[in-house]
Amino acid sequence: MKPQALLPLALFLTAGLFSTGAAAAGDAQAGGKLFTKTCGGCHSIGENARNGFGPHLNGVIGRLAGTSADYQYSDAMKNSGVVWTREKLAAYIEAPKKVVSGTRMIFWGISDPEKIENLLAYIETFQGQ
Repeated sequence: MKPQALLPLALFLTAGLFSTGAAAAGDAQAGGKLFTKTCGGCHSIGENARNGFGPHLNGVIGRLAGTSADYQYSDAMKNSGVVWTREKLAAYIEAPKKVVSGTRMIFWGISDPEKIENLLAYIETFQGQ
């Protein structure tokens, strides 16, 4: 192969690698819509978020499960020892009872990895609140 042909090939391959990473990061706007439909009945997030039927989710990533102030968690959640990393939260969104057996959360989970990534992208926009 000629050296001139290597540059476009390298650019094409590099672009493919970076676009895959961007897709894996999720779409926060799509995640916001999904959050409203799927999670918003119990959880709130954002500037005026407060605990309701479920705890608010501001700053959830990095937090120890069962520790949000002014919310009555199940013993299973309080004693789980789970720290909500992005990966752990993704697993929980997919199958809550597999991550915290005995959780009171009534949610069957989401099996679509793209939807989970979108939700996580949305949730991550509220980490500083």
